[in-house]
Formats: sequence, structure tokens, C-alpha cells
Amino acid sequence: MAKPTKGDAPQLILQNRRASYTYELGDRYEAGVALIGSEVKTLREGAGDLTDAWVDIDAHRIWLKDMFLPQLPHMAFGHEPRRPRILLLHRSEIERIRKALAQKGMTAVPTRLYWKNGKVKVEIALARGKVAADKRQAIRERDLAREARAEMGRARKGR
Repeated sequence: MAKPTKGDAPQLILQNRRASYTYELGDRYEAGVALIGSEVKTLREGAGDLTDAWVDIDAHRIWLKDMFLPQLPHMAFGHEPRRPRILLLHRSEIERIRKALAQKGMTAVPTRLYWKNGKVKVEIALARGKVAADKRQAIRERDLAREARAEMGRARKGR
């Protein structure tokens, strides 16, 4: 995958589809990610996984933890695949996230990783865990939408 040039529309690198199944997603924030060179090269190859990743806040920083970026075999100097990475946000945004996470049942999860103007960005969503009934309802709605699309396709073809 070629390096995106400045001015391009955001290009998706990784997506955490499991987050929308497991959580009810609320407010979203865009943050920069502090990466080292071998990690950027890994992302250009499209390798990595956001499924187990989560967001943590300490005194004045916000961290992306457990995002998996594998080491590529042809690199002389690599990186630790699951190291914590600092997220770059304004102080006011960090405080808003901190206040939201102080509420019972709230968490922050990364939902997408993408290129924007030649930089790697991550979308963080404030989320609340779903109960099993909510997950079943989401599956039911998805199945009904799929059946409706199929029926519309059959109707267009005249069957």
C-alpha cells in the first residue's frame, strides 16, 4: 500500500467491528497516535489488529493499549507488538473523556485506525457494554435488513 499524500480523504487501515457488537457506541473523538518507524511501515502493509485494544488515562496522558502491530520479517529493527502507545488529544478532550469514564459502566474503545493527511489517526468511542438481549436484538435487526435487501433485489429482477 502506498503512503497517502496530503489532502487525501481518510483511508481506513484497521477497523474494530467487534466494538459495535459488544458496546453501545456514543461520542467519538479523533486522536493522533505516537508511532515509531517500523510501526508505520507495518500499518502501510495493512497488518495489525484493534480487536483487543482499549484506552487508558493516567495523570495527563491517554494511552492506546494492546493494539497488535506485528513485526515484519524483513525489518532489521523492530518494535514490541503490543506496547502502549500515546494518543495525541487536546487537554480539554482528555478531561471530557475522563469525566465520561468516571460514570459507571462507561469505557473508551478504539473503533478505527486510518490515514488522514499523511498521519495515522485513531477514532475513540465512548461506550457502554450491551447485555445479551441487546446483542440478540442487533442480530435480529441485521438479519431483517439483509432479508429486505434480498427481497428488493428479487423484486427488481421481476422474480
